[in-house]
Amino acid sequence: MSTTVPAGSLRPTRIETHSLSTDSVEITVADLDRTRPFLLLHGGGGPQTMTPFADLLAERTHSRVLVPTHPGFAGTPKAAGLTDVIALARAYVALLGQLDLSDVTVIGNSFGGWLAAEIALLDSPRVSGAVIVDGVGIEVDDHPRGDVRGKSIEQIRAMSWHDPSKAPIGPEGDAGPSPDVQAMIGYTGPTMSDPTLAARLADIQLPVHVVWGESDRMVDPDYGMAYAAAIPGSAFTLLPRTGHLPQLETPEELLGAILDLDLPK
Repeated sequence: MSTTVPAGSLRPTRIETHSLSTDSVEITVADLDRTRPFLLLHGGGGPQTMTPFADLLAERTHSRVLVPTHPGFAGTPKAAGLTDVIALARAYVALLGQLDLSDVTVIGNSFGGWLAAEIALLDSPRVSGAVIVDGVGIEVDDHPRGDVRGKSIEQIRAMSWHDPSKAPIGPEGDAGPSPDVQAMIGYTGPTMSDPTLAARLADIQLPVHVVWGESDRMVDPDYGMAYAAAIPGSAFTLLPRTGHLPQLETPEELLGAILDLDLPK
């Protein structure tokens, strides 16, 4: 269960948005500076899919919450060396070093979940745990990932939400494919998967919690259970009445699942 902190007990949050460069990679980061560090990694919907949950996480846990924009998303620059998900994972581990952070819990949704898994595989001493929320990246027989190539925002919304009528409508409406989806494919390739990932997940040494929406039509719960089964010692939580974006659709339930499992502190 998540716990509401009395209003008077929270110190003011300092929110900064800045660009950091490491090894010629520039990453734009919103930094909600408190104490315990979390790194929140968005998926193909862009950084706006993580921002409200970052606010909730910071308020409820007195955490320091980093919300980066993956290079190439939201019109940000992308270094030539960022050719795949592993390269981006290395850039984030380098960023944690530049910020001199330790005991970081990485939380990633969708493509960000795949990225969180790759960060965990790097075995950085700065990272103490990972939460994979409706992640993609592995290949599971008879449980293919939804193909978002060429689909409109409205079509993607229908695949991503338990109740699509509650999904926010962006300022550009549903005119066509999101540019951020194209940015994501620049990292994942057209199949949005890595045939080696499922086997490599067995090498993860960190505590991992896999959280899934029971109504996810992008990657179904059986796919999620296969993700968890590939990671030694991982926990799996299924969220009811939730699609591919728990942090937007059922944020209180997602927060409760994360806090109930006693992530590293």
